[in-house]
Amino acid sequence: MPYTLYKNKVVLYSDIGYTSAPFSMHYNYNNTVDKLKYKNNFRTILGFGICYKWFALRIGIPLPGYFKPVSSFGKTIPLDLGFDFTIKKTFFDIDIRSYRGYAILDAYKWNDTLNKLHPNDIKPNINTVSFSANVWYFHDKNFKMSALKGKTGHYEKEVKTWYLKNSLNIFGVGNGTESITPYTLIDSTQTKTSSSVISSIDFGVIPGYAYVNKLKNWQFSALFGVGFAVQAKFYTINEISRGFLGLAPRYDIRLIGGYSVPKFFVFIVSDFDNKSIRFNNFSYRQTFYSLKLLGGIRLNDKKTSRKNRTL
Repeated sequence: MPYTLYKNKVVLYSDIGYTSAPFSMHYNYNNTVDKLKYKNNFRTILGFGICYKWFALRIGIPLPGYFKPVSSFGKTIPLDLGFDFTIKKTFFDIDIRSYRGYAILDAYKWNDTLNKLHPNDIKPNINTVSFSANVWYFHDKNFKMSALKGKTGHYEKEVKTWYLKNSLNIFGVGNGTESITPYTLIDSTQTKTSSSVISSIDFGVIPGYAYVNKLKNWQFSALFGVGFAVQAKFYTINEISRGFLGLAPRYDIRLIGGYSVPKFFVFIVSDFDNKSIRFNNFSYRQTFYSLKLLGGIRLNDKKTSRKNRTL
């Protein structure tokens, strides 16, 4: 077999890293600026987890202090939930993400109450939400996500395959009853610029290529795909919503690399996910990305049987 799984071992692990979700609004605002950049202020998360056979549990604890100064970027309240499982050639994952609290970068350029010492406009009520349900089909039966991730297994040699990812997404951004765009930049001739909520429901199809290899005890892997989504998109003004249909581009990138032997492992894990909604001359684009350093031990020295390794 090109991989070894340790489902009969108790795996204890810890990880440290962060997740961020910046977004931008694109429009020719008052002929002075064509893009507004919204940044969240994240905290470093320390996680503790355990895996055994079908059971997996992880608890994340935010460490004291924010990554960026609170005086310039405010505070962000994050929520990240997710789970995944594999059936034969198919991998399923579900993610729920929410981030409340953003700052508009360099708002002093159009806001007279700000200056270069305090350049950003803090918006504590702006909230972004994303729900994703994904189904990945891998053409090669020897491509296993559980071995790719490195906690409950690892690869012994090279495996490469094409894949097809189907994705259901519900996502968007809101600011309560207030406009997401600062009032001084709202264009009265384009009602979309005064939206309090921008949201979408879409179904995406992303073909891609996956590669994993192990040299001695060093394993590295990458997944990269590009596709599109059929999208129902909406914007809300004064609690009245308008909807449209359209297409949106999608890409998917995941990179994992590290060191793994039967008794312990250390990996660097990263992933990127983009979301976008486009109307005439006006668009919303968001990127979710994370970076983690993960390490753990496998407590039982006994390898799984061939039957378990092929599940």
